[in-house]
Amino acid sequence: MRDAYFDQLDAIIDDLVAMTALVRTAVGRASEALLTPDIGVAEQVISADVDIDAAREKIEDIAFELLALQQPVAGDLRMLVAALRMVDDLERMGDLSVHVAKVARLRMPEGAVPAPLADTITQMAQVAQDMVAQVAEVIADRDVEAARQLVRDDEEMDRLRKHEFEIMLSDDWEHGVEAAVDMALLGRYYERIADHAVSIARRLVYLVTGEKPHSED
Repeated sequence: MRDAYFDQLDAIIDDLVAMTALVRTAVGRASEALLTPDIGVAEQVISADVDIDAAREKIEDIAFELLALQQPVAGDLRMLVAALRMVDDLERMGDLSVHVAKVARLRMPEGAVPAPLADTITQMAQVAQDMVAQVAEVIADRDVEAARQLVRDDEEMDRLRKHEFEIMLSDDWEHGVEAAVDMALLGRYYERIADHAVSIARRLVYLVTGEKPHSED
């Protein structure tokens, strides 16, 4: 019985890594749909969201079963609680990818990103993808230092978000209110993806050390 219990604990970590891979694909394809633009890719992102939802349900089912039947304590309990919160972050990252894909689809075939913001949005998309990739490594390896580095890497997304607004609010902006609203939303979506990656990193630190990291980490 105990061997099966530990196998299920290990399976949760494996499933979290697999779910992160689904989210990484969603973020990448949503960005591709936005920047190409490609309506077929956008539709793939939107339809594939059910796979991320199913991954969440699978992890939650295992975690709740272990909580109910095994009454875990100490590190095992901490792992299950952290996993349940991580899976919520991952699902929301998938939802945000769908939002990006829907903006891309809405502005087809012209494309949603005006030329002055193409480079900034491209960089935001890349930072988001990189942070999701780091999340998978952090979870798989339970690497506290990598988790703390991911928290620090979020500063680049904040810098790009600030630069985005500087461009939109400049006197040179000639693309109207509708495009500005689209860009503000897209920037927010990418920023929130990064925020959820940071949230997962902080939970990993808690999982491994039992201590909540300081906000400046």
